[in-house]
Amino acid sequence: MARVLASGHEPAERTLPRLLLAAYLLLWGWLAIAPIDRQDWLLENLLAVTLVAILVLTYRRFQFSTFSYVLIALFMVLHAIGAHYTYAKVPAGFWLQDTFGLSRNPFDRIVHFAYGLLLVLPIRELLMRLAGIRGFWSYYLPISAVLAQSGFFEVVEAVVASIVSPELGSAYLGTQGDEWDAQKDMTAAFTGALLMTGVAAVFLPNGVFLDGRSRHAGDAPARK
Repeated sequence: MARVLASGHEPAERTLPRLLLAAYLLLWGWLAIAPIDRQDWLLENLLAVTLVAILVLTYRRFQFSTFSYVLIALFMVLHAIGAHYTYAKVPAGFWLQDTFGLSRNPFDRIVHFAYGLLLVLPIRELLMRLAGIRGFWSYYLPISAVLAQSGFFEVVEAVVASIVSPELGSAYLGTQGDEWDAQKDMTAAFTGALLMTGVAAVFLPNGVFLDGRSRHAGDAPARK
């Protein structure tokens, strides 16, 4: 509060998350108008809406770094686009398919790669600040979490599709006729997480995030 009164405006670490949320909600609302398949869109957004709700409801108790919010927002935008068109029918994916002579629309695989690439650092920040992990474990556990979550979501998506709308199973899961689609999606997420973690290991000091905050009040003490 003192910083707000002294400067006359809120600090960037509070303003940017709100701007990102507003921009995402505007995009999400626009893409909610006449999606390619309304039922598939509803299924795709079950987990997305849940994640956004959790971030909003827990904001007063826990704030990510501004960089983490940017990464989360980028992933949510990609997911919103995929949900609007269904992942197998995203126009940008068809362009890539035609340009590079691919056998399928790769947008689904790209988003799985982005899941690991964009979310491994927010997961790392969460573990470092709440569990106090440092060193080797601050790199290993986030990658493991991404891989575990990828496998878990593949199972959840299959169960949800079979219960809520079995006829939409292929569209919702985005398999495009590939029986190994789930395993390849998990590999893509794992690869993205490895790549971003490697970048973090080289360029980000241990325990310091890109907005300059190493730990916040109430964060867990470091554990090596």
